[in-house]
Amino acid sequence: MSQKLVSLNSDLSRLRAEGLDIYVGKSKHLFVRDVPYVNAAKEIKRGIIASVLDLAGETTVPPESHVVFFVGDPPCNEQGSVLPGVSPNTNQALGEGLVPNHQISRKPTTGPTPGKYADYYEKIKTTIAIICSPAQAIDGTVTPCMYPVVVPDDEDDSVFNYLDTASTKAGIVTANRKLERHKIAIVGAGAIGSYVLDFIAKTPVAEIHLFDHDLFLNHNAFRSPSAPSLDDLSKKQMKVNYLASIYSRMRKNIIAHDCFIDELTIDQLKEMSFVFICIDKGTAKRLIVERLEDWGLPFIDVGMGIQLGEDNTLGGIVTVTTSTANKRDHLRSRTAFSDGEAPNEYSQNVQISELNALNAALAVIKWKKLCGYFDDVMNEHYCAYTIRSNQLISEDLHGA
Repeated sequence: MSQKLVSLNSDLSRLRAEGLDIYVGKSKHLFVRDVPYVNAAKEIKRGIIASVLDLAGETTVPPESHVVFFVGDPPCNEQGSVLPGVSPNTNQALGEGLVPNHQISRKPTTGPTPGKYADYYEKIKTTIAIICSPAQAIDGTVTPCMYPVVVPDDEDDSVFNYLDTASTKAGIVTANRKLERHKIAIVGAGAIGSYVLDFIAKTPVAEIHLFDHDLFLNHNAFRSPSAPSLDDLSKKQMKVNYLASIYSRMRKNIIAHDCFIDELTIDQLKEMSFVFICIDKGTAKRLIVERLEDWGLPFIDVGMGIQLGEDNTLGGIVTVTTSTANKRDHLRSRTAFSDGEAPNEYSQNVQISELNALNAALAVIKWKKLCGYFDDVMNEHYCAYTIRSNQLISEDLHGA
């Protein structure tokens, strides 16, 4: 079957987005499974609709025929009488091991071309309405929209273990292709880095590399995405291994590197497309920044400075500092390269997961802007959110 054809054509994608169980067979028939109908005994059953799929290359064209085929008993009305336009079929092979029992001939009565459907969305939706209406009259809860789990084709090179139907439903499949083939490194799989992973894992990047050499412990559970079990925590897993195991349920090519970045491991970043620096150790950060600049690689440094006030309220700032080939001169005034001794509650494991998530979200949004995914008017290379004033600023503009 071909899932690719579905994603490439808006009429087919709309059918899937509405929850219909559709696929294209090798015989280039469009199939819709789990269609409810009424048989002669007034029982609600489920059958399969099939339609010849007219294509120009990989693009659907308006259907030449108004006829569809049906695998199942003859569809009937609530009284058990066969619906108008339904006739036996004995000479049409559909492939996929299916032979239709009936065909249904119902011409559209509206539209710009009399007797012709504008596209396959209109043809299938019209046919389903005809077949399903009697079943829904008997049981109002019956629906053809089953929202099945959709897996990629065997020959598909998708990085996901199941198809991203959310992008199909939102109509952003083409925009998502801008993110393909990227190799992303996340240096530091702690609080912010784990949220960066959560967001990046849902994009079609080619590879995600995690670098960290710390254990996933009790306190990490309260400032990271997901909900680890007691068993997860008892295993004392490395952060990178724990996170890779979780997100590999959804996608492929999450590579765990059980190491810190230092002189011995820094060269592993050289082949990356983009690097998220999610560590708070200034000396290690300096090494990474200098090498990435030497190699001409773009990166984002995330950070938080959080202080606990006398009245037990937390205040501070969340920052995203971007460095690209177009602008790097601002970085050293924005990033601390010493490990420092200033009060910073973040380093003391205060549970502020919402700030971790915000920091990661701002960083990933900026990365997507650099990829041309999001509109970017400001082209800022420094972004800061201040908790107390609820103010978000954009500075260090490219070209300014």
